Amino acid sequence: MPDTSLHPTREPCVPGQKVIDPAQWTGTELQQSTDWVYQLTEAEITDIDNTIKGVEAAGLDIMEITRDTFPLPAFGPALVRIRKQLLNGLGLTLIRGFPIERYNRAQCAIAFFGIGSHLGQAVSQNAKGHVLGHVKSLTDADYNDPANAGVRGYQTKVNQRFHADSCDVVGLMCLQTPKSGGISSVVSTVAVHNEMVTQRPDLAEVLAGPTYWDRRGEVPEGKDPWYVLPVFNYKDGYFSCRYGRQYIDSTQRFEQVPRTTPAQAEALDMMDTLLAELKLDMEFQIGDIQFLFNHVMLHSRSAFEDWPEPERKRHLLRLWLTINGERPIPEILAERTRGGIVTKGTKLHAPLEAE
Repeated sequence: MPDTSLHPTREPCVPGQKVIDPAQWTGTELQQSTDWVYQLTEAEITDIDNTIKGVEAAGLDIMEITRDTFPLPAFGPALVRIRKQLLNGLGLTLIRGFPIERYNRAQCAIAFFGIGSHLGQAVSQNAKGHVLGHVKSLTDADYNDPANAGVRGYQTKVNQRFHADSCDVVGLMCLQTPKSGGISSVVSTVAVHNEMVTQRPDLAEVLAGPTYWDRRGEVPEGKDPWYVLPVFNYKDGYFSCRYGRQYIDSTQRFEQVPRTTPAQAEALDMMDTLLAELKLDMEFQIGDIQFLFNHVMLHSRSAFEDWPEPERKRHLLRLWLTINGERPIPEILAERTRGGIVTKGTKLHAPLEAE
């Protein structure tokens, strides 16, 4: 794990000023560091293996897995440090070396869900109530096209623009890689915010104002099909960022939503430029497990070409985790992160295949 003395200690944030936070980094800096990569040891792999067998012997459903029912005496201490790294450090961790080839789909899901239970509590990722998600191409539709507002990016092969998910921590476990493409990118929104404050404080102020977001058809009971949340947020001395250009642009399909102003469009364009300049690119390997803290990170993925064989198609398991209010965030954001996406008729379950 990283030497925390190399990263700035968080200071209470002030609107309109640079944010001092250990989650401030550039892609160039992290390319020269291994602070964000954790290599599993043989003892830790054995620990996970034993606990998988324990869950199976107890006949537990995946949704019954908790930190208590998935004890990790050898790997648990490292997960405590990883959690601290996510919430109070760089904001990302890549766990490398999980032996996917030893396990079937259900066992991989048990391991991933169990590891995630040491970091937070799984919440619904869509209106279907998936607490175990599947990132896999199911449609050729372009979700970046406002005409396809009901399509989610993780169901496609097209590029996914930078965004944060509706949870505190998002996790991915790589089961299969694509034939080509599909490069994962992450970026520190602390670094992006600070660069914008330096270059164009007027545009940073615009992004700290009301911004409309499209729920893209997944609307909780009694709510509008959109919600309002600034891109840059300052709550009780804590900075948080939420961004997803496609979700912002597609609100313009609603007549009731104010039209995007020239200043807003310029600010969003600058945001996109800085994201591209400051990002870190990485190529997933089979068995990689990535966790990101959404309040200070954004992630994206390039378009990819899949294998023709169904069993070789790109496939990642996904978790959305809540940390139950440990970090001060705006109330409208807390509504989404603490329960995930829940609409009328949503029933929580953990499917073992994409649906």
